[in-house]
Amino acid sequence: MTTDAGGIVGEFLSLKESTDADVLAMQCGDFYEFFADDAELVADELDLKVSQKSSHGSSYPMAGVPLSELTPYLKALVERGYRVAVAEQYETDDGHAREIERVVSPGTVVDPDGAEARYLAAVEHDDGDDGHDSWGVAFAEVTTGRFHAAAFTELDDVRAELHRFAPVELLPGPGVREDDARLADLRESTDARLTLHEAEAFAPGRARHRLGEQFGGQALAAVGLDADPAVAAAGAVLHYVDETGAGVLASMTRLGGLDAGGRVALDATTQRNLELVETMQGESTGTLLDTLDHTETAAGTRLLREWLTRPQRDRAELERRGKAVEAFASAALARDRLLDTLDGTADLERLAARATSGSAGPRDLVAVRSALERLPELAAAIDGTALADSPVPDVLARPDQGAARDLHDELAEAIAEEPPGSIGGDGGVIARGYDEELDELVAEYEEAVEWLDTLAEREKRQHGLSHVSVDRNKTDGYYIQVGKSVAGQVPDHYREIKTLKNSKRFVTEELEERERTVLRMEERREELERRIFEEVRDRVAAEAELLQDVGRALAELDVLAALGHHAATNDWTRPEFTDGDELQIVAGRHPVVEQTTDFVPNDLHMDRERGFLIVTGPNMSGKSTYMRQCALISLLAQTGSFVPADAATLPLVDGVYTRVGALDELAQGRSTFMVEMQELSNILHSATEDSLVILDEVGRGTATYDGISIAWAATEYLHNEVRAKTLFATHYHELTALAEHLPRVANVHVAAEERDGDVTFLRRVREGPTDRSYGVHVADLAGVPDPVVSRADEVLDRLREEKAIEAKGGGGGDSVDGAETKQAVFDLSAGEFAANVGGSNGKRPDTPAGNGPAVATAEAGGEVPDDAAEPATEPAAAAEPTEAGIDPAIEDVLAALRETNVNETPPVELMARVQEWQEQLDADEE
Repeated sequence: MTTDAGGIVGEFLSLKESTDADVLAMQCGDFYEFFADDAELVADELDLKVSQKSSHGSSYPMAGVPLSELTPYLKALVERGYRVAVAEQYETDDGHAREIERVVSPGTVVDPDGAEARYLAAVEHDDGDDGHDSWGVAFAEVTTGRFHAAAFTELDDVRAELHRFAPVELLPGPGVREDDARLADLRESTDARLTLHEAEAFAPGRARHRLGEQFGGQALAAVGLDADPAVAAAGAVLHYVDETGAGVLASMTRLGGLDAGGRVALDATTQRNLELVETMQGESTGTLLDTLDHTETAAGTRLLREWLTRPQRDRAELERRGKAVEAFASAALARDRLLDTLDGTADLERLAARATSGSAGPRDLVAVRSALERLPELAAAIDGTALADSPVPDVLARPDQGAARDLHDELAEAIAEEPPGSIGGDGGVIARGYDEELDELVAEYEEAVEWLDTLAEREKRQHGLSHVSVDRNKTDGYYIQVGKSVAGQVPDHYREIKTLKNSKRFVTEELEERERTVLRMEERREELERRIFEEVRDRVAAEAELLQDVGRALAELDVLAALGHHAATNDWTRPEFTDGDELQIVAGRHPVVEQTTDFVPNDLHMDRERGFLIVTGPNMSGKSTYMRQCALISLLAQTGSFVPADAATLPLVDGVYTRVGALDELAQGRSTFMVEMQELSNILHSATEDSLVILDEVGRGTATYDGISIAWAATEYLHNEVRAKTLFATHYHELTALAEHLPRVANVHVAAEERDGDVTFLRRVREGPTDRSYGVHVADLAGVPDPVVSRADEVLDRLREEKAIEAKGGGGGDSVDGAETKQAVFDLSAGEFAANVGGSNGKRPDTPAGNGPAVATAEAGGEVPDDAAEPATEPAAAAEPTEAGIDPAIEDVLAALRETNVNETPPVELMARVQEWQEQLDADEE
């Protein structure tokens, strides 16, 4: 940016040019000012008033916020995705100078509102010398000090982690941003702001050194973080946090892996389809997290979200959590007392980060003290109750109790009971008795202030004045104010400084001397209080790891108690885990749907011999809910929660994979069917025999025979090769025949009852396949116009009876322009009307062999006589020649057709036969 501006505006524009931040806030005295384009931007985003600033003959837009109010404006800007540089003012020999001290970005704001985590992420990619992809990801939560990194070989795993952590800012490494396709894929995988951080920060050597300095030389080996892309991503995150000046590196005390081997794989599609933390519409209400969240603390909510999106595979850990939840569920009074104690507890992980960044104020330290004070109260809530014999006391005992008590006691001694929000003003931050020098200074100050407070009464008595008061303001300092009626009676040593409408103000030499003394003591007291407070804050910062330990323990107690509360109030049961393949759910329910409906529970049984269930039944009958509840029950069990069922015996799964519907992603060049196939591909590549697979329709986005073929082949592959426990809902009733040929496949259906044309969905899952989908009934329920529903019923009846269907034209039953009734045969396999082989004399055309009923159409509204339109019941009869001398090749095809039972022949085999017959006929024509 080039400009002729000088002075403050020129300094602002020069600083702005030196940073890659979107906006610059520059301190000018008691305000932070924005100029030029930045002023227009913040005024629009934050509803600030714009004024004009003249500089060297030009006028520039200007907007500002008071020094003490910058933080909320910063939060508002970064929540909108902006990076904001902050330039602080400092004194020099020549006056004032300003320098950018920090850059606040979506992933580095230290004081966010709400319980949600705000992760900063980095992703790097390396093709590798062996030709195999290698991905590295790192996630840091600067407000809590959480730090995780891991290496992956599949992009789908990277997408899953991005969906789970939901970062607000993402740093793509050079190996990602140099490839347009990879960068575009990341943009689609997250809503985070993409920030192009300097490439050198991703250099593996530098990154490895930086990680060693931050976490210790053995940290990388401890979490198995050896791959260069993972090291590069983690090092870049540390570098970015340091460069932005957030000042929170000291709170990042642990390098955690993502431990993919010990967690249940949940790809982004599955997390979305099961609506764990966000509904399909992007809402938080109505999710599994929303349903279960009875926690009392922000940290508890974050931990519950983590458990739901990262279920465990460690059976010992799950048994420990299950016992704790069971104890909380059965000990209502103790549970309520513990939750009441936790209510209002501050977020210690975030307070630790504020302390290390130097942004914690006096009331933040009071919040730390109050949270540490809860430890003995929580112990008292547990002792002597059923909780005492559970794993609950072990959770509370995990942090160093002695160190926590020492820190609490020091804060109790150092910080006043109810301090002001900041240092300065009237003091009162440091408690009496903590620092002798400060106590003496405060005593002297109070004595001086008392002299001033009693001065008015002394002046009244000594000089016989009335209407006398002593006060202070920024302009006049301390003054004696006397009513005009007695102003002429003041003594000679009074010196007038101001005349008001009804009074006059005076000072004396003694008052001015006392004022100078008070001001010196105020300045000294503020300086001393600030120094002592910062020492105490540094002491708290040094215990950041302890505070994180205590915070995590309190969060875990909060989550376990919340899960126990939900289990007790919703009649959930503790699941049992088996080392075998049995999956048995008795009277299972959907954990979210049961909150709003009178839910009909259903059983589910799967084992080694019954591992693949084909689920059929009417639309809207509950197939999808039934399958989702199975997945959610399995997932809940592997978070350590109770489950919505009368009983549940479950194997530990290594992954849950779902394919449930699909939305067009046309902007990315992917149709519904393409998305469906990509999701299916991911499942077929990723699932193992220890996985749980939920398929809600496969192949519906393409032509019928294509769809059936894909669904059929996918079923065979999952059954024969993957061998995962699978629930597959489908309207392709042809697939139900697989239960007779594949040993682990069984049919179940959601029942419906039809009486006098009315259909009732029973919501009950029963053994065996269904025979109908009741789609026309669902259309009626959806409000489709009656004529359409009635006509659909007619067409459906004729299809069931294998009769031809008359296409009704706009002219009703009358011919148009005297045109004769014409017929055309609809070839189901080709998906088009065949030529008019039968002419227009009312005789029915030949039916293409093997394609089911012929569908005749009448042009121009003409009618097709029933005797001409109805095909014979058997396909072979439809192919009888109308005259002698039929070609031998055609006769061979007809003979084969007569021997084929269309209703019992698998679709794929039938299609192969049709193709073979077509080749025979084509060869004969040649």
